[in-house]
Amino acid sequence: MDKDLQSIQEVRELVAQAKHAQQEFQKFTQAQVDQVTRAMVEAGSRAAESLARAAVDDTGFGHYEDKIIKNQFATRDLWNAIKDEKTVGVIHRDRLKRTMQIAEPMGIVAAIIPVTNPTSTVLNNVIISVKSGNGVVASPHPGAAKCTQASVEVLARAAEKAGAPQGLIGCIRTPSIAGAQHLMSHDDVNVIIATGGRGIVKAAYSSGKPAYGVGPGNVPAIIERTADVAKAVKDIITGKSFDNGVICSSEQAMIYERSIERQVMLALKKLPVHIVSETEKEQLRSWMFTHEGKLNTKVVGLYPWQIGEKSGFKVDPKVKAILVPIDSVGPDEPFSKEKLSPVLAMLPANSIKQAFQFGLTMVEMAGIGHTAALHTRDDDIVLEFALKFHVGRLVVNSPSVHGSVGYTTELPPALTLGSGTRSGSITMDNISAKHLVNVKSLGYETRPLDKTGPRDSAIDRPFESRKGTSAASADLPPPKPNSTVIPNPAPATEKILYGSSGLTDDDVEKIIRELKT
Repeated sequence: MDKDLQSIQEVRELVAQAKHAQQEFQKFTQAQVDQVTRAMVEAGSRAAESLARAAVDDTGFGHYEDKIIKNQFATRDLWNAIKDEKTVGVIHRDRLKRTMQIAEPMGIVAAIIPVTNPTSTVLNNVIISVKSGNGVVASPHPGAAKCTQASVEVLARAAEKAGAPQGLIGCIRTPSIAGAQHLMSHDDVNVIIATGGRGIVKAAYSSGKPAYGVGPGNVPAIIERTADVAKAVKDIITGKSFDNGVICSSEQAMIYERSIERQVMLALKKLPVHIVSETEKEQLRSWMFTHEGKLNTKVVGLYPWQIGEKSGFKVDPKVKAILVPIDSVGPDEPFSKEKLSPVLAMLPANSIKQAFQFGLTMVEMAGIGHTAALHTRDDDIVLEFALKFHVGRLVVNSPSVHGSVGYTTELPPALTLGSGTRSGSITMDNISAKHLVNVKSLGYETRPLDKTGPRDSAIDRPFESRKGTSAASADLPPPKPNSTVIPNPAPATEKILYGSSGLTDDDVEKIIRELKT
């Protein structure tokens, strides 16, 4: 059978099985769902090392040791964050207001898995899908199919042994673009989590289904003059070199104020980095990018010494990152774009204002909604940073890649990072179990309608409670002598003045008459 047709047929079978299993699974109690999810977490955590090795063997890139950390984070750390979260039945009750919130699963989740994080991402997304009572079908990247399939198989077997219906968790074994597209558009798929390149994320948004997309990041890491410079530089190199830079929230450029340039350089001298010469920079540019400035995908996840070798210059095998001095950022400077490798741009700024402008240009150019990092001791600078940058994760005084996913910060642990409406996603949140349930709201009547007519408008008495003066108005000072006090409520013989607008009842009636004619 043609590969695309085989992939499409697999999708149909997997979705049918998942739908049947999910209809049974949605009858499970919270305790039963948690029992199944915990079993998956334990199995995935135990398999972290084996799956890390499988990912390196399958893709040929990345740090084996770092992939173990990612797999453990996507299982153990994730579970510790969501284990007490209610996702089944009544999840909140307010007895005073007589309201209730009831969760129900979304149904079938289509999980599109990237080649850059093929095991940790699928572990993360399958676990949060099942914790929310859903069935899930994963679509691996063709370049990492075996390790993604192995990850799904580990979780599926553990889930079934813990009592989950067979077929609740599935994975395409003949991955293709046609198969992934068919999965996303399948009538019985209810929601999509798409992680990968611009093309697949755009396809998810265009499928007509609700979708959480995780597109590219282009993270600026800014060092302000009050920062602990040595720590900041070390953090940036740590983040950039983690798993050879394949995580989309890893740093792409180190931007620092020129006044601390000497401190930055002294800090770099103590770290295993290679700062390229002008000749090496041109050699690197020629191999890493096309004439149009597009990234050569062969660089993804390679070690610095491999990148140097392929570019035509020597890099010590102990080096963790290659640093490239640049003068500006923008479309004409390819080193200021996402590089998915341990290659980091670096440039000085004349002021923090210029540093922010460099960072904003990077984000707007190729990382809108994703992540930005700042190193500073000035809280006012932090606030300015938070207000200016259009990103979902603002990481302060930490490696960006670790802080963004909640490893070194208190942000929600997740390997699926929403990038907001400006990039096409519905949220900027770190995607977790709560994003995969529909929440119904129930309310009892607490304010019966007046049988004799409509109630007085609350706009007439903004500080008055139903039982009289509220606590908010009880503390209000008495009006000053000769001050104007609007009667509340207005006597029936007077025309009501509508706030500060100056409109009266007569004005409103006149407007209505004019509209009718």
